[in-house]
Amino acid sequence: MRTLCASTLIGEFFVLGFAGLVAMKDPALDVGTVWAVCGVLMAVSVLLCGMITRPGGLQLGWALQIALIVSGFVVPIMFFLGALFAGLWWASIHFGRKIDEAKAKWAAQQEAEASSA
Repeated sequence: MRTLCASTLIGEFFVLGFAGLVAMKDPALDVGTVWAVCGVLMAVSVLLCGMITRPGGLQLGWALQIALIVSGFVVPIMFFLGALFAGLWWASIHFGRKIDEAKAKWAAQQEAEASSA
């Protein structure tokens, strides 16, 4: 699960950076504010890569997904991209857990075969 979730978060890192570039072009927004918000969200996405398996890590990931969707009020395409990444986040958790279970089952089988031989 960790690998899939981290891959999604790194993808979000780049999307947030590009969204910052788009938002920077809006004359109604202060460039410093845009980069402060984008920079914090980008840092959170990278830091979450190491916190996925810790308590609260997945919940913080969901909070980041919500922030991505809400950023659509500033950069409208982010409604779509935020929803897309929320779907990827769900899939990363769902299928990542299945992969982890399969790995654990396989490791148990290998251990049982080694001890019986």
